[in-house]
Amino acid sequence: MNNHAGELAAEFKLNEKRVADTIALIDEGNTIPFIARYRKEVTGSMDDQTLRALDERLSYLRKLDDQKETVINSITEQGKMTPEIEQALAKAQTLAEVEDIYRPYKPKRKTRASIARARGLEPLAQRLMQQKTGDDPEVLAKEYIGEEVADEKAALQGARDILAEDFSDEAELRTVLRAFYWKNAVLESRAAKKDAESVYEGYYEYSEPVSKIAGHRILAVDRGEREGFLKVSVSVEQEPAVKLITDRRVKNNSLAAQQVRMAAEDAYARLIHPSLEREVRAELTAKACEGAISVFSKNLQQLLLQPPIKGKVALGLDPGYRMGCKTAVVDATGKVLDTAVIYPVPEFKRVEEAKRKLKELIRRHGVEIIAIGNGTAGKETEIFAAQVIAELDRPVSYMVVSEAGASVYSASKLAAEEFPEYDVNLRSAVSIARRLQDPLAELVKIDPKAVGVGQYQHDMPAAQLSEALDGVVEYCVNTVGVDLNTASAPLLNRVAGLTAATAKNIVKYREETGEFKTRKELLKVPKLGPKAFEQCAGFLRVPGAKNPLDTTAVHPESYAAAEQLLHLCGLEEEEIGTPRAEMLKEKAAQLGEKHLAEQLGIGVPTLRDMIEELLRPGRDMRDSLPKPLLRTDVMDMKDLKPGMQLTGTVRNVIDFGAFVDIGVHQDGLVHISQICSRFIRHPSEVLKVGDIVTVWVLNVDVPKKRISLTMKQPKEQPAQ
Repeated sequence: MNNHAGELAAEFKLNEKRVADTIALIDEGNTIPFIARYRKEVTGSMDDQTLRALDERLSYLRKLDDQKETVINSITEQGKMTPEIEQALAKAQTLAEVEDIYRPYKPKRKTRASIARARGLEPLAQRLMQQKTGDDPEVLAKEYIGEEVADEKAALQGARDILAEDFSDEAELRTVLRAFYWKNAVLESRAAKKDAESVYEGYYEYSEPVSKIAGHRILAVDRGEREGFLKVSVSVEQEPAVKLITDRRVKNNSLAAQQVRMAAEDAYARLIHPSLEREVRAELTAKACEGAISVFSKNLQQLLLQPPIKGKVALGLDPGYRMGCKTAVVDATGKVLDTAVIYPVPEFKRVEEAKRKLKELIRRHGVEIIAIGNGTAGKETEIFAAQVIAELDRPVSYMVVSEAGASVYSASKLAAEEFPEYDVNLRSAVSIARRLQDPLAELVKIDPKAVGVGQYQHDMPAAQLSEALDGVVEYCVNTVGVDLNTASAPLLNRVAGLTAATAKNIVKYREETGEFKTRKELLKVPKLGPKAFEQCAGFLRVPGAKNPLDTTAVHPESYAAAEQLLHLCGLEEEEIGTPRAEMLKEKAAQLGEKHLAEQLGIGVPTLRDMIEELLRPGRDMRDSLPKPLLRTDVMDMKDLKPGMQLTGTVRNVIDFGAFVDIGVHQDGLVHISQICSRFIRHPSEVLKVGDIVTVWVLNVDVPKKRISLTMKQPKEQPAQ
């Protein structure tokens, strides 16, 4: 198996040996999080993102190798392999290039050219291609008239069909035309239904060069076409495109050359243009999907890494009308304490009863924060909650939480296993409360595609999107680390090296034998072998463990080195995480990192990570991020006025801007042009999901529920 180390090293501007060794680690079945964290000496400290990109590119190159081998075998079996074809295949760097080379030899379904060949017209096509000045095509064609060829006209048509297919199949010619299309082609869309109203009206008379069109517009056009509102095409000027063929194939102005020219024009119109149009559309969509998946991945990562609100009893409200507002109280660890159904919407005339019940729950359980789902009746529920908070004699604040995916989770088999005693609606309220307490631990239970931070996610290639988002979830879970004694099976399933089966086995083992006392105890879990232990152990924490190293991200394989490091500094294991542990940094500076690492038998990157962990064991990187914006009162959309200054939370970042929650139950849009004064190519250069930002109202359209915001502070108006 070719590991492509040299090729990848040049492409990623990395050391070739590092790349080769990294590929070896991947091929040995090591997970990306494990390699990124615990094999830095081998990789040269490549981060998770680089490793995933390297792995993805390696997969593509190996797929390319397999396709080349398939093509070589096919052409060889046909007896048509030549040194030139072999050389062209060896040089091919993309699957499209390999396909172009293979095209003339690829078994075809019945075509006009194959019918003409079967009728014996190939010699006529070859003679016409010679374009001899003395040849008269009509005379030449007479020789081929027979039972299947009615007359000279039919013979010449068949010969031209053969030439047209030959032109279309020529790899070099397609390469030239492909480049011409990418430089000059225009994507056009028109209304498919006369006077039809739709969200695609902006594309009813639309055109843009394919070299400039933004990804979100491509996806919008694609969807409009699928839904039957748009007719979409790719166009180029035909004359210069045909000239690229005729300049290479038409030799003179002879009668035979005129037949060749006709064949070239037919090849372009009937075969080449439709093929390249499909190819350009497919490539545009693929690139747009890649961009959208990238944005979705960034947003998901930022959402999952939102700071948890630790140590607080939370109350979750899942709003609703007819079925009422489902309510659940969970303690600081997420354990359900109480549930209820209330009717806070005025039309049911049970608001006072709902207030009494909610106040009782808050007082009885010491609720400190309220999470409100943003679905149906969410606005009314938010107003109700703000009223209740104002009437309380204790500090309570709330936050509107996206309930995207909550209904999917609450109706899932997983939720039924976790909460068999509660109905679907109450499970949703529990999930909403937990999302505020620890977004990561709760959101991993939901299909990443359902969390609502992407754009056009339903239009993405499902496998590609799932792979990317699963990689993000895996990165987040392993970066934060997981408490082995409290983590749910879905959370454990995202830990490097663990599967759904081993995650369930861990939970079952914990329920049957009690809490884990050490990491080594994991080896007693059924079906969790040494390889899985190696991959997962460093990401699992055992708070209160007998060995304090089990509470850190130090890998068990490095315990001996960590203990030796503590001994060199005159520290005991019990002093990990105490002020005295600062001596570790002093010792490293005194001896020199390289010398100390050699003394311990580890690499410098591992030494640095080890010192950080011994200084701050089990540190949660989310704690250093800005805390969520909690509220105690509520505004209405009608209260907004242009120029009003507000503080909000970024909920979603997309290609053309960002949606910001400003506390009126309807997110406002900050267009990319309103994010900052300097030019930016994408909003993600400045904003990320969860950012707390200051915005000013530009415009409010209450009937359409649209709010336009700006992050550029308006200049003060001069006094009148």
